[in-house]
Amino acid sequence: MRLFLLVSFFASMLLEAYGFTAETDRQSLLEFKSQVSEGKRVVLSSWNNSFPLCNWKGVKCGSKHKRVISLDLNGFQLGGVISPSIGNLSFLISLDLSNNTFGGTIPEEIGNLFRLKYLNMASNVLGGRIPVSLSNCSRLLELILIKNHLGGGVPSELGSLTNLGILYLGRNNLKGKLPASIGNLTSLRYLGFGVNYIEGEVPDSMSKLTQLLRLHLGSNRFSGVFPSCIYNLSSLEYLYLFDNGFSGSLRSDFGNMLPNLQDLNMGRNHYTGAIPTTLSNVSTLQRLVMEENNLTGSIPLGFGKIPRLQILSLNQNSLGSQSFGDLEFLGSLTNCTQLETLYVGENRLAGDLPTSIANLSRSLINIYLPMNHISGNIPHDIGNLVSLRSLDLGDNLLTGPLPTSIGKLSELGELSLYSNRMSREIPSSIGNITGLVHLYLFNNSFEGTIPPSLGNCSYLLELWIANNKLSGIIPREIMQIPNLVTLIIEGNSLIGSLPNDVGRLQYLVLLTVGNNNLSGQLPQTLGGCLSLEVIYLQGNSFVGAIPDIKALMGVKRVDLSNNNLSGSIPRYLGNFPSLEYLNLSVNKFEGRVPTEGKFQNATIVSVFGNKDLCGGIQELNIKPCPLKEPTMVTKHSSHLKKVAIGVGVGIALLLLLVMASYSLCLLRKRKKNLQTNNPTPSTLEAFHEKISYGDLRNATDGFSSSNLIGSGSFGTVFKALLPIENKVVAVKVLNMQRRGAMKSFMAECESLKDIRHRNLVKLLSACSSIDFQGNEFRALIYEFMTNGSLDMWLHPEEVEEIRRPSRTLTLLERLSISIDVASVLDYLHVYCHEPIAHCDLKPSNVLLDDDLTAHVSDFGLARLLLKFDKDSFLNQLSSAGVRGTIGYAAPEYGIGGHPSIHGDVYSFGVLILEMFTGKRPTNVLFEGTFTLHNYVKLALPKRVLDIADESILHCGLRVGFPVAECLTLVLELGLRCCEESPTNRLATSEAAKEFISIREKFFNTKRTARR
Repeated sequence: MRLFLLVSFFASMLLEAYGFTAETDRQSLLEFKSQVSEGKRVVLSSWNNSFPLCNWKGVKCGSKHKRVISLDLNGFQLGGVISPSIGNLSFLISLDLSNNTFGGTIPEEIGNLFRLKYLNMASNVLGGRIPVSLSNCSRLLELILIKNHLGGGVPSELGSLTNLGILYLGRNNLKGKLPASIGNLTSLRYLGFGVNYIEGEVPDSMSKLTQLLRLHLGSNRFSGVFPSCIYNLSSLEYLYLFDNGFSGSLRSDFGNMLPNLQDLNMGRNHYTGAIPTTLSNVSTLQRLVMEENNLTGSIPLGFGKIPRLQILSLNQNSLGSQSFGDLEFLGSLTNCTQLETLYVGENRLAGDLPTSIANLSRSLINIYLPMNHISGNIPHDIGNLVSLRSLDLGDNLLTGPLPTSIGKLSELGELSLYSNRMSREIPSSIGNITGLVHLYLFNNSFEGTIPPSLGNCSYLLELWIANNKLSGIIPREIMQIPNLVTLIIEGNSLIGSLPNDVGRLQYLVLLTVGNNNLSGQLPQTLGGCLSLEVIYLQGNSFVGAIPDIKALMGVKRVDLSNNNLSGSIPRYLGNFPSLEYLNLSVNKFEGRVPTEGKFQNATIVSVFGNKDLCGGIQELNIKPCPLKEPTMVTKHSSHLKKVAIGVGVGIALLLLLVMASYSLCLLRKRKKNLQTNNPTPSTLEAFHEKISYGDLRNATDGFSSSNLIGSGSFGTVFKALLPIENKVVAVKVLNMQRRGAMKSFMAECESLKDIRHRNLVKLLSACSSIDFQGNEFRALIYEFMTNGSLDMWLHPEEVEEIRRPSRTLTLLERLSISIDVASVLDYLHVYCHEPIAHCDLKPSNVLLDDDLTAHVSDFGLARLLLKFDKDSFLNQLSSAGVRGTIGYAAPEYGIGGHPSIHGDVYSFGVLILEMFTGKRPTNVLFEGTFTLHNYVKLALPKRVLDIADESILHCGLRVGFPVAECLTLVLELGLRCCEESPTNRLATSEAAKEFISIREKFFNTKRTARR
């Protein structure tokens, strides 16, 4: 003890001799602060000479020498680089810089901190190699560097840190093989190398890590058989080896060797042989994942002895013998009262579905048994599983009816029973599952009618009931499901017409009603299904002309063959840019076959079986159209036509002169109105019921701060209760002292007075009045959005606790919001009487209602993009061009570019990147030419999980969900929207369709297999 004190004394003296004092610590931290991004240094405002060093934020000093012993800056959102001066804090014991955005490299000077025990730099953007000098920090107990961009190999020198209890290096770019020196770290309890590029075999020396509780080697490039060294780690509780190249079979005594396992994930490898029955001896096991291997044999009945089992995932193996008895394990699982997920699809399991499946845990959320050889009936008591969200028994040999008790599964989001042999009627109780999103009943023998009660399933995206024996009409209620993307009811015996209400399906992408007994004319409203890509109506008895569908520019495949359609073939079909298949065969079309556009390609167009057609390109083998000589009568008619045209042109010119004079007078009148700051009558007279200043003052309790819900560039927003209507509204009060406020007011009125869309905030009324002090008063009254702005959901940490959302947005909810915003932009840009550019799209201008449907708001900078008279009224509203918001405004606006729909697309792209990364475009990480756009682009596709908003990754995604693939597609779509060049940006209509396609693909990953 005396010797230790002497050594400490002389060490202290030596440090002071070299000038390492408290003042050194002060100067070192000030140097550290100077390397922090300028915009975030305010967080370290206490770091100055006016405050004692030991009172600085995040700093802790020792009681004896008053030297810095702890620096904790976790989650301060600091950027910049880590200064080498950090290595001068010679008394430092704990250094935590996690959850910031530090870039650059880890300074070698870190190795000078010989007292350091705890080093955490997780969740930054650090690059370069792991410094070898860290091996000098011999007292280290914890080294955590996960979620960075560190490259190179794992330094063998780390093997000298024999006191380490925690070593986490996952989610980086580490390569090469694991050094054998890792086996020297015999004090390790937690070891993680997951999500890197480490290859080769796991070193045998790791068998010495006998205190290890958690080992994460998943998502690397390891190979060889199951590492024998792991069998020696009997203390292991968490073992992750998924997504590697391991092969071979597992030892039969596997469970006896690792008796303390709680979580075992060995999926996505190449294991063969049987599942060790000794796994059932691991009474602590909660999650067992062995999917996507080549395992054979039976599923052990002993799994029913594991009382705490929550997840059993054995998908995509070769388990079972295709004989009765394969499903006995289901009966044993009734003892697992905590079971939540059962995935055993795509195996070789056979036999009747046991009634015991209805006795499984009431906590069961997912049952996934498709693509096996399961027979028998679905038990009537299946309704007992009241927590089920997904039930997939597709592609089996099931018979009998769908039990009416299915309606008790009120939490069900997906019901998949496709490709079985089920029969009888689809029970109307299915309409009780109001949260249903995916319904797949195709390729069965269901009879009777389509239940109208399906109209209650307002969240339904996909309805596949093709190839059954259904009869009766298509219920109108089906056409009123607001978000329906896929409607496939072909191959039945349906009668009647295609309902007029089909035009209400704004998000419909696939419409397949072929091979039924439908008749009548095709509804004109079909042209309103603007998202349609596939239209299959073949094999019915439809009559009349093809309705006007020229607005469906995204159509890829159209089959109208084998009907009784007549009239001429519309030329515009040839102009559909994405068209890849057009079948109009065996109908009664007449006249000339067009030769423009897609009609020049005989490989995608079919028109045979229409005897009155002629012309077209030679490859179609249609008879030529007859040539007619003009008669004397036609020549005389031609002369009269020329005279009529001449007269008509003269009258038109006269009318143009009159209209020009009138327009000039109107323009002068409007200018006069502008100069007197009075809104034009046409702007305010659009609102039939206006409201007074006094009414608004009373409704907001004197514009009380307790009713304040937000503020913007030109005004403040209050929550108000209008007593007459007993309705809560949002009142935007304009700050008339702010330059441009009147113009903003008029722009908003003019933009919103005549447009209607489900994803626009509805402008209810306006107030143009004088307040009680005689000042001008302007206010806009909107419908109230109970869930506030998207901004507060994306950045809850910036919101006061009383208004903070109680949870985070799921991946599905973010996709749906993206679709909502893209859809309303497409409406504004294309389908209004005049195109409108919003000019200030950002998360704070996207509001969410009760069910998190998005509504775009704040049209204070909006522009009508008139195709004539560029100096017209609304384009004078801003004397300085479009301002927008920094980070969201398109780059061309910064150099005087005109308002355009392309500018909105750019802002939408930035919005998407922010929604799925959780980072604002103004984050301190993005300085100079390094933008959010670059940040995402550099990470895709391999590092997508590193840049994703963490709340997405921890928000209800099922085991095995391909979140990386989904996020990659979403972020790539965002990048295409915010390209530098306006002409390279994606149209909002295309963006909406692609987002719908992504939502459909990843919340129905088995669509291809089903078809």
